Amino acid sequence: MIERKELKKAARKNLKKHIIFFTIICAIAAFMGAEFKGTMYLSFANEDHTFESIVKSIEEKGFEKTKEDILNYEKEVKDNESSIVGRTNGIFATSINAISTGSLYIVGFSVLKNIANSSTSLLVIIIILALLVYFTAWFYIVNVFQVIERRIFLEGITYKKIPFRRIAFLYKARKWNNVSRAMFRKWIYESLWNLTIIGGFIKRYSYIMVPFILAENPSVSGKDAILLSRNMMKGHKFEAFKIELSFLGWDFLGLLTYGISSIIYSNPYCLATFSEYYKVIRSVAKENNIEKCEFLNDTYLYEAADSELINEEYKDVIEIMNQKDYIVAAENRFKFNIMDFLGIHRHSEEETKYEKQQLKEFVVDEYSPVIEKETYPFRLFTIKPKDRKHRIESLNYMRRYSLYSLIYIFFIISFIGWLWEVILYLINDGIFVNRGTLHGPWLPIYGGGSLLILLFLSKFRKNILLEFILAVVLCGCVEYFTAWQLETMHGGVKWWDYSGYFLNLHGRICAEGLLTFGFGGLAMVYFVAPLIDSKIRKLNKKVLGVIAAILITIFAIDLVYSQKNPNSGKGINDYTTSKVVETTKHI
Repeated sequence: MIERKELKKAARKNLKKHIIFFTIICAIAAFMGAEFKGTMYLSFANEDHTFESIVKSIEEKGFEKTKEDILNYEKEVKDNESSIVGRTNGIFATSINAISTGSLYIVGFSVLKNIANSSTSLLVIIIILALLVYFTAWFYIVNVFQVIERRIFLEGITYKKIPFRRIAFLYKARKWNNVSRAMFRKWIYESLWNLTIIGGFIKRYSYIMVPFILAENPSVSGKDAILLSRNMMKGHKFEAFKIELSFLGWDFLGLLTYGISSIIYSNPYCLATFSEYYKVIRSVAKENNIEKCEFLNDTYLYEAADSELINEEYKDVIEIMNQKDYIVAAENRFKFNIMDFLGIHRHSEEETKYEKQQLKEFVVDEYSPVIEKETYPFRLFTIKPKDRKHRIESLNYMRRYSLYSLIYIFFIISFIGWLWEVILYLINDGIFVNRGTLHGPWLPIYGGGSLLILLFLSKFRKNILLEFILAVVLCGCVEYFTAWQLETMHGGVKWWDYSGYFLNLHGRICAEGLLTFGFGGLAMVYFVAPLIDSKIRKLNKKVLGVIAAILITIFAIDLVYSQKNPNSGKGINDYTTSKVVETTKHI
């Protein structure tokens, strides 16, 4: 007999250690629709627009009439928006509207209807390709996120720290495809059982351990994972049901708080409880030696490894830790002053030596929690690819950037931003639009934002989560106060307006844009900028100087000219039909 009180007590202990990380992971799962998806849309749900009600409406009224009703309802929702929780524009608003109003199902039915009725082979191909893209995204991302969640929660039971990079553990283990197939098999089985009167309810608890099993051992096939889950849950299904039922009060509180309490506490609390439950059921399965229990073999997920084993596996790291030169002298740090704070590189032997030492210091900070048994030792993971090598040096994102690199990063990212906006307009509206207020092929908001993150947040790169939060805050403040200043200086004229976007503030910033800045900032700091810098360092400095001078001159001329003669026209300052996010009118 498993005591629910003991499970929940242990869950709260786990939750207390990792509350921020767990909350973020569960919120992402809810927004993606991987899990807890009902809580994300509590304040927008309408029982008259569920899948079942729409199917019934189609049977009674016909497809065209139902489609007309749904689209009219969606229009009413958009027109009845508040200033903060906008529901007119943007990905967030589109996602919420599509599910809460039922238009998502109407789009799906329309696609199937078009395929069935269309005599144009090209249209059929386009529709099929669109469905294929959607299915691929669901199959490889949404479908497997439950497994990623559970891996993080299970590590949290034993270990004090969970690295943010654990989100990519399936990629590192090279088992993403296998887990995608396994979870898809589970989805098919559950969908078929849901066609029966009571089978779906029972089998839900039979298969409930599948994502936990794959989180522990992602090399297990879908067939074996389902069989193992069924064996583990024999005699325990009603027990799992009672545990789930014990959260009914929390679900009710979620209704009262429009899903807020669910997102910030009860969702991670529920998953933490079931993680503890899996740990207990796993132990029972191992003791009884049930069929397929040999797949439950990740010993160090539940107990810390011996110090000797860790020292042997991480001996390269320990060698660096035992070196005295990885710590940079205080006087050397002080000598760099502002250059050090901003992470700007000055070409010299001393600077190169400092950078190597800094990399060693980063390696020590990265692996010290593993040596001290505070983090799961991933080198002891049960899955070890044949060509796997223990490399502690990869893409060094702790580097400093030279003035040349910063200049080229600015122009390259500004051009990529311009190209991105142009392509989006071309795809959505079929026309070429030279985006931005400048005339050249660059959007400074992208390049400028990248430099702000690289320079002012250089000291926070070791903490990915903190880097993300600070990037969101930094870019949000810059965007908001820039918009406020421009409106004040120009009599209320707006250069950009997020009114109608989900969670916007006075139309100057919105959640969607801020999250884009955050994730874009991470990509910039940990991949794009180091890659560009590595290429720049290999090129001739004189050639770099000449090209940089030419670019700066042309850009300065464009900037001055555009102050009095800004780029304008269709799709720039008088274009209103596009659904593309207008983030590039900032300059």
